[in-house]
Amino acid sequence: MMVRAGIGVSPWDVLTQGVSAQTGLPFGLVTNLIGGAVLLLWIPLRQRPGVGTVLNVLLIGPSAQLTLDALPQQHEPLAQGLLFAGGLALLAIASGLYIGARLGPGPRDGLMTGLHTRTGWPIWVVRTGIEVTVLTIGWLLGGQVGIGTLAFALLIGPMVGVTLPLLRVPTPVSRPAVAESSSGEEVTA
Repeated sequence: MMVRAGIGVSPWDVLTQGVSAQTGLPFGLVTNLIGGAVLLLWIPLRQRPGVGTVLNVLLIGPSAQLTLDALPQQHEPLAQGLLFAGGLALLAIASGLYIGARLGPGPRDGLMTGLHTRTGWPIWVVRTGIEVTVLTIGWLLGGQVGIGTLAFALLIGPMVGVTLPLLRVPTPVSRPAVAESSSGEEVTA
């Protein structure tokens, strides 16, 4: 939705464009290389992949392509703004749902959750910091920036900071083990 809005791509795409411009490597290959590098950053953060990590890698591309095939490019400012805002809101909700399921975040979201866990900083601060850093590096390397790119970098952190706690699957509360004593009475261990 944000791509079809035509007012700017995500900061990670700006970084990919910049690296691609500097190296001559194709955009898709650079996307995969950056994803792999981000996964390596998980090691010092002690972040563990899960089935959600694998599904993120496998399903984001086809889902994006289906949406691109279904939605026309927008050219009217109001339609562009509405489509971009809808895409940004959908991304925040989807992030809250899939990360909140506790089945493993995608590569870039794992960097966010890993830094949050290790630093104790609010999730919105970590996410905004990552997005602004990636945007700056990508722009310096020659990636294209639009008003939507800036909106994404500044708004996705606070939005995910709201959706994650709202949509997180609660951690199961462990109950004390109950055993029977030799006299037949229940004993809480």
